[in-house]
Amino acid sequence: MSGAGSLAGRVVLVSGAHGGLGTAAARACARAGATLVLLGRKVRKLERLHDAIAAEPGAQAPVLYPLDLEGATPDDFAELAQRIDDAYGRLDGLLHCAAEFRGLTPLEHTDPAHFARALHIGVTAPWWLTQACLPVLRKSSDASVVFVVDDPARVSKAYWGGYGVAQHGLSALVGMLHLELGTGPVRVAGLQPGPMRTALRAKAYVDDQDRDARDPALAAEACVGLLSASGAAHRGTITTVTSGRAPGA
Repeated sequence: MSGAGSLAGRVVLVSGAHGGLGTAAARACARAGATLVLLGRKVRKLERLHDAIAAEPGAQAPVLYPLDLEGATPDDFAELAQRIDDAYGRLDGLLHCAAEFRGLTPLEHTDPAHFARALHIGVTAPWWLTQACLPVLRKSSDASVVFVVDDPARVSKAYWGGYGVAQHGLSALVGMLHLELGTGPVRVAGLQPGPMRTALRAKAYVDDQDRDARDPALAAEACVGLLSASGAAHRGTITTVTSGRAPGA
């Protein structure tokens, strides 16, 4: 079951922790009992999230790890993995919430640097981070890697640019990595959260006309479900959030 206590005793790393879903997911994981390492590039936002989680009844204060995915190298991710190993001796969950989107733009007129950044933050950096963490994840008896992905049908349409291309790559990565890891202690899943009221979505939709967008807290509970022991039922799949019932609940 997801919810209170479902992540008790689990060490979880959240990437993109101060974004819309990242914040909601981090708080939900804390309420579920996780020991959290929060990764993000904006220190003040991480600090505010730290204080909000620390104020939650019974929640452990998270560890903050400021890092810009755009400039981080494989060695930087290896150092992070080593620090987690030194501190906890294992990693039980890795949740990828980071994304880069500058707004709807025709491919022909897209800034090459913006296109490259979207691909790097959307695909390359999450893989580098996962690759670095795999040895530490294997020290857990049940480790979960969860990639948050967008609706491929939606981001295949015109003007979604590097973000749309990156989301297709990330979806492919879920299936590929699942097949390579087999039935070992590390499982991989994707989560398609659906339209959420976040700053990223606001770059493509007008807020007061966006009636489909929902509170990120709904998808946050789904993140908890996939990171918990009950998430094993969704191994190798991409789960779509369609109701208030989280995967594994």
